[in-house]
Amino acid sequence: MLDVKNISKTFYPGTINEKTAIDNLSFHMDDGDFVTVIGGNGAGKSSLLNALAGTWLVDEGSIVIDGTDVTKMPEHKRAAFLGRVFQDPMLGTAATMGIDENLALAARRGKLRGLKPGISKAERESYRELVASLGLGLEDRLTAKVGLLSGGQRQAITLLMSTLQRPKLLLLDEHTAALDPKTAAKVLETTNRIVNEHHLTTLMITHNMKDAIANGNRLIMMSNGKIIYDVRGEEKQRLQVTDLLKKFEEVAGSSSMSDKLILG
Repeated sequence: MLDVKNISKTFYPGTINEKTAIDNLSFHMDDGDFVTVIGGNGAGKSSLLNALAGTWLVDEGSIVIDGTDVTKMPEHKRAAFLGRVFQDPMLGTAATMGIDENLALAARRGKLRGLKPGISKAERESYRELVASLGLGLEDRLTAKVGLLSGGQRQAITLLMSTLQRPKLLLLDEHTAALDPKTAAKVLETTNRIVNEHHLTTLMITHNMKDAIANGNRLIMMSNGKIIYDVRGEEKQRLQVTDLLKKFEEVAGSSSMSDKLILG
């Protein structure tokens, strides 16, 4: 489903602020893979996700999604292949529009618009069932403005929106980092249910090692724009947080203390 070959990205080249964010990175994701990505500050996690999303174009290498080379494709066109949930619950939705209106926008993404009524009765009923599956009691508040919802409720709605059209690749950008532990656990539970139900190929960035181990079938650790550890299957299931910290310290050395505190 995803082939990334030898991609690199350097910001501010030739200046004192030059920074190599991704360094000749390659990896492959099969259809239905759920990969969690961890790493310290500046490891390249978000840079990798932005490269896949087309937020900016890579300097070298290629990105192929389901057989289509999207390397030079701009972000708005690449969005047809992707679903994305951001760290900030305020992103990804139209705050002044209702839950039903936001879902309708997501359902119509990439389609021609006509002059028919915005949301049909059948659509509204399907949205009610969809929102009810979240278990948050929002199915009777479909016209409520999304901007008035809590962070967790908003992330759950954004998750529904990003998966409504069954994207080729779902990108989760630390989508529980801004939530309290109880709400984060609920959003992760919903994430796993949706990903498993629809067999979605998923890439999730997280700073939480326990979440990285508990979710998905594969774990990648990044450092200095490279993949330094790639584990899957039974080997991943046997992982402990201490194993990941040890691996991180092997690469980062004594300078890893601040990142260790964050990752822990």
